[in-house]
Amino acid sequence: MGSSNAGASGVVVIDDVGVKQVWERLTSDPAAVLVDVRTKAEWGFVGLPDLSAIGKKPVVAEWQTFPDSRVDPLFADGVAAALTASGVGKDAEIFFICRSGGRSKAAATAMASRGFSRCRNVADGFEGPLDQDRHRGRTGGWKAAGLPWSQS
Repeated sequence: MGSSNAGASGVVVIDDVGVKQVWERLTSDPAAVLVDVRTKAEWGFVGLPDLSAIGKKPVVAEWQTFPDSRVDPLFADGVAAALTASGVGKDAEIFFICRSGGRSKAAATAMASRGFSRCRNVADGFEGPLDQDRHRGRTGGWKAAGLPWSQS
């Protein structure tokens, strides 16, 4: 469980953590948090991780806006405010999840740059990579691992 930190070059390094490990850490560490950085459309149409069995809810904050895919310039401010309001300290382990791991890594890097020292990327994200039929959610990620999720 290394920390996200800046190396000699000043580049922030974010660890990738597998979805089952993320679930274990969210379950065992009361301070650990999951931040879902997908779009409102993805949350509604694809689903959200369901943390109710462990007495938690994911923090939801769009990294990029839909449909124009611009990075939200206020993302870090909004997430920092939401975490602080929930009593989450800058030393809490924070897992960032998106569809397949790209946006969440960028979001984790942004938050680590804001002083949150234990930001992690959820490897393979919520839906995972494309399979041979070009479908997601079957070969990797939160859903394929059978972790709890819900859809509105």
